[in-house]
Amino acid sequence: MLKRLMAVLMAGLVISVSNPAIAETEALDAVRTSVEAILESLKDKELDAESRREQMRAAIKDRFDFRAMSQRTLATNWKKASDEEKQQFIELFTQLIENSYVDKIESYTNETVEYPGAKVKGKKAIVDTLIITASADIPVNYKLYRKGEEWLVYDVIIEGVSLINNYRSSYKEIVKKEGITGLLAKMQDKLNEVDPAPSDQPS
Repeated sequence: MLKRLMAVLMAGLVISVSNPAIAETEALDAVRTSVEAILESLKDKELDAESRREQMRAAIKDRFDFRAMSQRTLATNWKKASDEEKQQFIELFTQLIENSYVDKIESYTNETVEYPGAKVKGKKAIVDTLIITASADIPVNYKLYRKGEEWLVYDVIIEGVSLINNYRSSYKEIVKKEGITGLLAKMQDKLNEVDPAPSDQPS
């Protein structure tokens, strides 16, 4: 009797885990939770600009798998990089993606976000969102994969442009000409343009 009961419970568990409708809801809720957290920070008038951005970055880090994104961006060049270069790339790429995403989101101030739906295939999902503005509906689509009990983002497609593909094509050319070291230097230079290091010289 006990064995039969356990078999029924296990069968129910397998059905629930593999149910596409449940998986779609979980993936969509994961994106919705993160996007809403970012928008709440954006609309919080009590936060100064830096505190607002820090909260937004924290929400992004909780949902984005920057290691997976880094591997996809470097593609075959990932295997050519040393462990130290890989770690440095992840750190720099994380900052660049956060800046790019936050800059884009900050340009949408009083707009609302809709969630038309999600599609799941195996352990991967695409969640569609729409930023509703006065002049147009702007599609922002999230590609996710399942890691344990979590759905993590590995690419964002904003107005039809994939963040990963965009970086991959330009980085591939840089690595071809200047190697991984040259790429890392250019990435750091790009970050310095946005957030220059403080000078030790008196003003």
